[in-house]
Amino acid sequence: MNIYQNIISAKAANKKLLAVLIDPEKFEVENTVSFFEKVHQSIATHIFVGGSTDEKNQTENVVSAIKETTDLPVILFPGDVSQISQKADGILFLSLLSGRNPEYLIEQQIKAASILKKSDLDILPTGYILIDGGTKTATQKVSNTTPISQDNLKLVLNTALAGEFSGKKLIYLEAGSGAKISVNENIIKAVSDNLSIPLIVGGGICSKKQLDEAFNAGADLVVIGTAFEKDTSFFNQLKK
Repeated sequence: MNIYQNIISAKAANKKLLAVLIDPEKFEVENTVSFFEKVHQSIATHIFVGGSTDEKNQTENVVSAIKETTDLPVILFPGDVSQISQKADGILFLSLLSGRNPEYLIEQQIKAASILKKSDLDILPTGYILIDGGTKTATQKVSNTTPISQDNLKLVLNTALAGEFSGKKLIYLEAGSGAKISVNENIIKAVSDNLSIPLIVGGGICSKKQLDEAFNAGADLVVIGTAFEKDTSFFNQLKK
């Protein structure tokens, strides 16, 4: 069973999934073993690897180190085509639906197509929707796009539906790394209630309460990043 089939099966069984996001620019490879000792004690089900930028081209090294340390699925969450590694298990094939910059709607995807055609990566077409998290995120800066206001529920919902209707297999609502405000429950619930495909939610989730709220509102997979490593109390609440 491939990664997407596992996500679909989990959704059907109402089993909630948790991904730990690792930014190759910030991750210290020498700490991989100790980091994954924590991951394996937690309820994490997936590992996402990626960031808005990777100026030192660390993605390949980080993925290699991770694959030597864990059997959890390792999925690329790339900022651009340069962050593709054949050593991962899968890739979120992202289209930034909330923006109108063709570079991140289709150009990067075209650049990646020939590479992915020759790979064994499980390709997951994903509609990526940037939601205003109260701060200017790296994604916003790099893509030169504007996030959707959390007050504009109709636009968020219609964007998500457009993603599903155009063939995306996943929708990802993202408040951005370091967001001050996570995606609110009303948005998650409205999108979840109207989609027939799995919903990923990430950005600004740094407490068990926020995690539970996202799950209860309808998120099928929640992504956490720096809070997992830096907040001991949060990590302790995520233990199996």
